[in-house]
Amino acid sequence: MKKLRWQILIVLITLGVVGVLLVTQEPGTTQVFAPQPAEGGIYSEALVGAISRLNPLLDLNNAADRDIDRLVFSSLIKFDARGVPVPDLAQSWGVTQDGTIYNISIRNNAYWHDGQPVTSDDVLFTIDYIKSDASLVPVSVREMWKQITINRLSDKMIQFKLPEPFAPFLDYLTFGVLPRHILEGTPADKLAEAPFNLAPVGSGPYRFERLIVENGQVVGVELRAFDQYYIKKPFIDQLIFRYYPTSQAAMDAYRQGDVIAVSQLTQDVLQQALAVPAFSVYSGRLPEMSMILFNLKSSTAPFLADENLRRALLMALNRQRMVDRLLGGQAVVADGPIFPQTWAYYDGIEHVNYDPEGALALLKAKSYMIPASGGSVRANKDGKLLEFSLIYPDNPIHSALALIVQENWAMVGVKVNLEPLPYDQLVNDRLANRTYQAALVDITLARTPDPDPYPFWHQSEATGGQNYTQWDNRTASEFIEQARINTDLNIRARLYRNFQVVFAKELPALPLYYPIYSYGVDRKVLGVQVPPLFDVSDRFLTVTDWYLVTRRSVENPTAVP
Repeated sequence: MKKLRWQILIVLITLGVVGVLLVTQEPGTTQVFAPQPAEGGIYSEALVGAISRLNPLLDLNNAADRDIDRLVFSSLIKFDARGVPVPDLAQSWGVTQDGTIYNISIRNNAYWHDGQPVTSDDVLFTIDYIKSDASLVPVSVREMWKQITINRLSDKMIQFKLPEPFAPFLDYLTFGVLPRHILEGTPADKLAEAPFNLAPVGSGPYRFERLIVENGQVVGVELRAFDQYYIKKPFIDQLIFRYYPTSQAAMDAYRQGDVIAVSQLTQDVLQQALAVPAFSVYSGRLPEMSMILFNLKSSTAPFLADENLRRALLMALNRQRMVDRLLGGQAVVADGPIFPQTWAYYDGIEHVNYDPEGALALLKAKSYMIPASGGSVRANKDGKLLEFSLIYPDNPIHSALALIVQENWAMVGVKVNLEPLPYDQLVNDRLANRTYQAALVDITLARTPDPDPYPFWHQSEATGGQNYTQWDNRTASEFIEQARINTDLNIRARLYRNFQVVFAKELPALPLYYPIYSYGVDRKVLGVQVPPLFDVSDRFLTVTDWYLVTRRSVENPTAVP
């Protein structure tokens, strides 16, 4: 018993000492290490296309050139993923209350890749190229700039005076600025031949390093991060682009380990790309929409002026089947003429589902009936058969789409005669002259983030303009008139919302879908985001945040009692 008491006493003393130590001990911490972006690494991309000239005033018809130019050159203004204008070379800007004068301030820390400062003179010099009759930019852009008065206020300040308010003007400040001190003395008609175009000097996040030449052919371009970039130096130190003729060839290059990204995944290689575990596929909505236009003033198909008929025709279209069957799911069913995910889009707009039974009920309610003499084609109250022609571009994808449209409408008693045409003839002869009944078309608004529906839907454009439907709605026209002259984004968004509501009610054209662009990057590349696109080069919108190299840093230390 004595021995047992001594053992108990020792245990109690020991527990007491331990308790004192635990009470008096300072709390400890555990360190959690989180990977953080670090500078370094080489990013290599298979670029579908070929080099022509690395100059932002010459790259209109070459997407591969625009990809490189987007990284090498800067513009006064750029647009974020929602199409909202944000500063680029411009540090800030101001607009007078009447919307006719824009004062632009250029960043003090903006430098060319050779170390020279970017100034107002560079901007004026570039605009002189744009305005020149020898310029390769679109005529409409040249003529617009010729109407604007430009004043150099200082080395870093420019003033633009417009003849009248024009809210989409900021779209026209997205041109890539060229260095005057290098190109001065090169006339506009010789710019396309300048050596500068194969050894460009810009002010963007990456500087041109060299052309990659093999067997006497340019097969790629190497870029390096620009240390003095005015926003922040990119994390990835080196970008290498190699040219390939097709998406399949580019995908093969990825499999062989020659590159870690593919610039475009077309439908024929998309499933291959999705099957590779280490490959991430990013998608973004393209600045395009497919629609069926109606000639609302057609003398040969006057029933097309009936908005109830047009609604029934939309309800009878299986648009999701078009997207899934013909486009491999690479499109989004459209609800209107303004792109979703942008500041101007109204997400409360009515979505019309595929509903052939509802379409039939609507047609019957409006007295579109099968004639007593029989047949499968309905007629209106005047006995005019619901039969008209649909013109469309003569290519495989539009031919397949036209067949689905024909089949869908036949199911509700509407007969469509298909007429394929070369695209130029379709637009320049038939649409421009209003000598059509219905037309399947693609509308492309690339590189114009401002939605500005005026050219296509304002009543003043019904004769001679691009309002090919001849839609004559004064209320809708007033909304888009006001949105064109008001610089307040909130007011403009409200006006465009109202316009979209009117459009959805009357349906002068039937929106089909917005196509999607897909891009592939190995999962070792971190921080990649692909927003809705106004040009395919917009996939590099956040390139300065991409990274390949990480470092460990302590994050959220956790106390341990």
